[in-house]
Amino acid sequence: MEKWQRSLYQPNLPLGADGTKVTASKAHITLSKEAAKEGMVLLKNNESLLPFQAGTKLALFGKGSFDYVKGGGGSGDVTVAYTTNLYEGFKKLPEKVEVYEALSDYYRKEVEKQYEAGAEPGMTVEPAFPEETAKKARAYTDTAVICISRFSGEGWDRKSSYDKEMDESVQTDPLLEKAERIFPDGDFYLTKEESAMVEQVQQLFPKVAVVMNVGGMVDTDWFAENEKIQAVLMAWQGGMEGGSAAAELLCGVGSPSGKLSDTFAKKLEDYPSSETFHESVKYVDYKEDIYVGYRYFETIPGADKAVNYPFGYGLSYTTFECALVSAEEKQGVIRVRVNVTNTGKYPGKEVMQLYAQAPQGVLGKAKRVLAAFEKTRLLAQGETQLLTLEAPVAQLASYDDLGKIQKSAYVLEKGKYQFYLGTSVRETEQVFCFTMPEDTVTEQLTAKLVPTSLAERMLSDGSFEKLPQSEPNDPDYSAIKRVPREESDGFSPAVRALPGHQIWSQPYKKDAHIFMEVAEGKITLDEFVTQMTDEELAHILGGQPNTGVANTFGFGNMPEYGIPNIMTADGPAGLRIEKKCGVVTTAWPCATLLACTWNPDVLYQVGAAGAAEVKENNIAVWLTPAVNIHRSPLCGRNFEYYSEDPYLTGKMASAMVKGIQSKHIAATVKHFACNNKETNRKESDSRVSERAAREIYLKAFEIIVKEADPWCIMSSYNIVNGHRTSENRELLEDILRGEWNYQGMVTTDWWTSGEHYKEVKAGNDIKMACGFPESLLRAKEAGVLTREEMEICAKRILGLILKID
Repeated sequence: MEKWQRSLYQPNLPLGADGTKVTASKAHITLSKEAAKEGMVLLKNNESLLPFQAGTKLALFGKGSFDYVKGGGGSGDVTVAYTTNLYEGFKKLPEKVEVYEALSDYYRKEVEKQYEAGAEPGMTVEPAFPEETAKKARAYTDTAVICISRFSGEGWDRKSSYDKEMDESVQTDPLLEKAERIFPDGDFYLTKEESAMVEQVQQLFPKVAVVMNVGGMVDTDWFAENEKIQAVLMAWQGGMEGGSAAAELLCGVGSPSGKLSDTFAKKLEDYPSSETFHESVKYVDYKEDIYVGYRYFETIPGADKAVNYPFGYGLSYTTFECALVSAEEKQGVIRVRVNVTNTGKYPGKEVMQLYAQAPQGVLGKAKRVLAAFEKTRLLAQGETQLLTLEAPVAQLASYDDLGKIQKSAYVLEKGKYQFYLGTSVRETEQVFCFTMPEDTVTEQLTAKLVPTSLAERMLSDGSFEKLPQSEPNDPDYSAIKRVPREESDGFSPAVRALPGHQIWSQPYKKDAHIFMEVAEGKITLDEFVTQMTDEELAHILGGQPNTGVANTFGFGNMPEYGIPNIMTADGPAGLRIEKKCGVVTTAWPCATLLACTWNPDVLYQVGAAGAAEVKENNIAVWLTPAVNIHRSPLCGRNFEYYSEDPYLTGKMASAMVKGIQSKHIAATVKHFACNNKETNRKESDSRVSERAAREIYLKAFEIIVKEADPWCIMSSYNIVNGHRTSENRELLEDILRGEWNYQGMVTTDWWTSGEHYKEVKAGNDIKMACGFPESLLRAKEAGVLTREEMEICAKRILGLILKID
């Protein structure tokens, strides 16, 4: 097939080896289920209730057994042929378990009634407890399974019972109102109806298992120390086969091997971010600084007592023995080798986690920081595997943003560096220690993203230090007064008309070089771009209309130069196509579940398979992965993100990017950066210290850029320390391209509030879903924007297109 042939408006050509389509194929759906099984986390299994033995009879309680949530809303939603709920998952295993049908019939009908009335999965009310049917179910069996489901989505955040009064006008998603009606105290906790159901079930049944079908952190206090609930599976939002995945694990078709990618505290208010998360719609103060997630709970005095399930925790049906083979430092790398042996009765996988403890020094550190991890293959009973974990010493350096040792430098402070190996942040033993004789600068940078309004930040002892207040370092846009503001002064977004037939039959511009000449090496990209007029350049820097089944617009679209119209598509849970197109795709497990696999190989496979579906549908740019940090349980989009830890996020997402781009499809890493709240996301200012920004919120992006070379990065909607990210040259040019040497394209998020010419000057190459060419031309005429700046962005856009098949 000719280069870019798939970008043309034509019927989709199957990619399957046997001439069949790979989109929503049996192989992909099976992979989705297996990935879901690997990321589900067994939190509790007292008295070895699980796995259910063959012939076990079950009573399924809770609307969640039918009201299954495959994933979150917004860009993470996917149109599928079907979704398997927990009940259906059990029914596919008749040789393993039997289900009390009268009880299930009740919940099925109750959920169906709410769906018929317009409710969506996860946004239904727990029905009244069926007392008489429950008693009959108890006569049928002594074993109950409770399923709790939750939904959240893009554009709105989860609420809590102690939120201050807020300006609700900024919350535009109609689902928010429904959520507040169903969960008046917030969906972190059980509703009164759910609590009553749980209480009655545990009074009736001596054996109770719980399945949590959720996209993020929720209350675990009601089952953590509750002896009447013996088993809990954190099943997350497992994609279209999530119900089958959970049922199979509960029945012993595989052993759980997931590990938590977040800390589960006893109460919502135990998270340091909770109290002020909804304080204002205009800003968020990141006062906890670097002490996010386990860095807070394992460091701040007394915080450790507020944890039910620590970071990295997860049980298995089998047992493992870990024997240290060696631990050493060589050429600046810590290398730990360990033998892992399956000593139990079931096949299983184990994750070895290496944590570092740096000296507190004058900068202050988290008591534990994840430095490396490795997961075994599936080990049979008695089988052993040797794992090697490696962590560069420089990775442990701290950023000195105030000049306590050396300003704007990463520093390894003098003192002892201790390393702990284990199976969670708390189940570890010290395996190595070395001493740094003197303070050592590992990288000298310059101050960027300096806060202008953050008054204080947390220290390692739980106290706070005052931060110096800097003056905003705004670019000199004095000439901009001559450039009318977009939309409000008459500038409207514009796209070019689509050709009526294939691009190859369009007449090329007379005497012009065509783009294929660049692809074939006949001319340089510089030579190609130089021939374009200012007007043509201005259009290249904005999004272009949809073609085929695409619904998130594209870019390129200059048939007179042979430039194809390259399409983009959401999203983090699979290829999202408008329902009206009639194309169903594979819904993959949510990103949080994928992170809980702690297995980069799984992420690579999911990325490659998902990219094949993107490619088969004539789309070239996949708008995933999303790698913002789980700063607070209340972020409505946490299901789309990986973890509270930037290292785990970076490593797992790097594997996803590599898998996607192995198919010559562009991965788009988003949302750069500090987009940790959905409420008023286009105008909310994330006030964060430079140290926390670099060590926590930018770190995953840095890892991905350096290890996976993503072809595209998406800037975020929000503001960081007073500067809109899409217009922030310090972020996009100085850090991303200058410090990290990123060579790819940067796109805005869709319909940002930023002004197009400011975004171009900041290094944001393209404005999506479409640009403001008139604004760019007026800015150039006013001397605010140069032709060279436009050409630089155009070359990065065209450079991405050159990488596409």
